[in-house]
Amino acid sequence: MKLTVLADNNTFIDRYYCGEPAVCYFIEDGGQRILFDTGYSGLFLKNARKLGLDLNTVSTVVFSHGHNDHTGGFPHLLKIYRGNGLAVLAHPDAFEEKTESGEPIGSPLSAEQIREKCRLELSARPVKLTERLTFLGEVPSSNEFEKRSPIGKRRLDGRLEDDYVLDDTALVYQSREGLCLITGCSHSGICNIIEYAKSVCKDSRIRGVIGGFHLFEDDFRLAQTIAYFQKNRVAELYPCHCVSFAAKARIHQAIPVREVGVGMELTW
Repeated sequence: MKLTVLADNNTFIDRYYCGEPAVCYFIEDGGQRILFDTGYSGLFLKNARKLGLDLNTVSTVVFSHGHNDHTGGFPHLLKIYRGNGLAVLAHPDAFEEKTESGEPIGSPLSAEQIREKCRLELSARPVKLTERLTFLGEVPSSNEFEKRSPIGKRRLDGRLEDDYVLDDTALVYQSREGLCLITGCSHSGICNIIEYAKSVCKDSRIRGVIGGFHLFEDDFRLAQTIAYFQKNRVAELYPCHCVSFAAKARIHQAIPVREVGVGMELTW
């Protein structure tokens, strides 16, 4: 599997791509080309052109969850997409209306609008994308230190309620050396995600993790997360997007972290 970063908060020195606080990964595996999230804007299209990647070869777009820093670029993709039968995969809650402090933070397109142009599959269960790559679906909570807290509101049956972002999910790739996790924001808890991936894939070896961990403070949760990484002997860590410098620095004291930026290519 090969992963290319098309959108992230960070850009590398002397590599002239554009960054934004968002996620978009171009994934190639088993003859399939998959887009994981679509950033906040159409910026990922510009980066893809500079990298020589043809997004018309993408067969499936997978969304980690419904927030607009992961779904906002999708209308821009649809404007240029000339491929056949684009498939879209997400959790059933991903395209609900989401707000924070009265401002929209959800997908710019509803499920109904996406169905008009794409083959939409909504699943809370794991879905195989290739022989080795799996969409996890809804992630159960298994760690006490990763209790969910609401982020804004979601509209359900016509009324607003706290949004615990149950649509947050991830991808897992089964390499010969162990599992490789690809996350968006890890609102469901990065360690919860890893535990569920181990259960789904029947493999306890964790080779690497790339994506947002939603960790900002040097606190108890971060300490427990680091201990979990150490216990599971995670060999490769690529924290990015929604991980603060303070959190990265603290993790790096225990486990070396790798830098992530737009244009980075990762082969597992």
